[in-house]
Amino acid sequence: MGWAVGLGSAAFPKDCQENRMIKYLIILIVALSCARPFTAEGAAGYGTARSAAPVLNTPEIDAVFGSRDGRSLQTDRCGQVRALEFIALPGTPFRLLAEVKRGENRVYRVETDDYPVPAGTALYVDSRLIERSSTPPPPRPRHLPAREEIIVTMKTALGSPYVWGGNLPQGVPGMLGLYYRGQFPEQERERLALAGLDCSGLLYWATNGWTPRNTSDLVAFGRGVAVAGRGAAELAAMLQPLDLIVWNGHVVIVLDSETVIESRLECGRPGNGGVVATPLKQRIQEIMRNRRPADAWPEGKQRGMFVVRRWFGNS
Repeated sequence: MGWAVGLGSAAFPKDCQENRMIKYLIILIVALSCARPFTAEGAAGYGTARSAAPVLNTPEIDAVFGSRDGRSLQTDRCGQVRALEFIALPGTPFRLLAEVKRGENRVYRVETDDYPVPAGTALYVDSRLIERSSTPPPPRPRHLPAREEIIVTMKTALGSPYVWGGNLPQGVPGMLGLYYRGQFPEQERERLALAGLDCSGLLYWATNGWTPRNTSDLVAFGRGVAVAGRGAAELAAMLQPLDLIVWNGHVVIVLDSETVIESRLECGRPGNGGVVATPLKQRIQEIMRNRRPADAWPEGKQRGMFVVRRWFGNS
């Protein structure tokens, strides 16, 4: 909304100009106060995820899920919901910064220590998925499974589709009742429920939300392994189960001395990619065609490099 006020200095005496200016300023202030893009109520509040809760980077949740016809999902050309940041696990605590009214529904703008974001990025969650409280809720309970249990869990996800922001292979089935109308085939129900995993979401799910949710944090998670200057064969011989081959944008997880696992986005292929296992040495060779190993991740965005982080038993 734009506002313009014109005051001709030659049209009125100075005192009239001042009075008229004050009048217009009052009108302008009142008008701007009524023209906020959303209403903020109870800016200082807290809440906890009642169940698995999609967290988006836009308040237009009903436009992303269901849309006007109650049957659509807003995706890009690769079938990905780019508005989805992650799926908060049950018990995830939030700071409620504002309440955004969207039709009959309310959306909270939130912050959470479970998902740090850079300055300028806002997070939103449907108020129906949040249990409000007047005091800060406790942190989400965390339990790190044993190494072998994590490995077995990840193997069960083989074949799961790639879902941007996804960290639950079964998705959030309750979304169908919240945003969609009518009946859907099983495969479509799973797609609408965001059933699938992205690369860091695979690890996050298998560790019960113990590990960081983004690769931007995983590049510094645990301790670094000295890999700079090493070749693929030498590097492969150094790696241990659950080591992370990671850069800002993707993570590959070592399963054992011979295999890695990852969730890969392969736009245009059936299912647009998903969780796959690859021979360890082969995958390192593929990565090293375009990237070189480094001992530590430098500050800021970098290209053409990767690091290895050893975190299990070091966190």
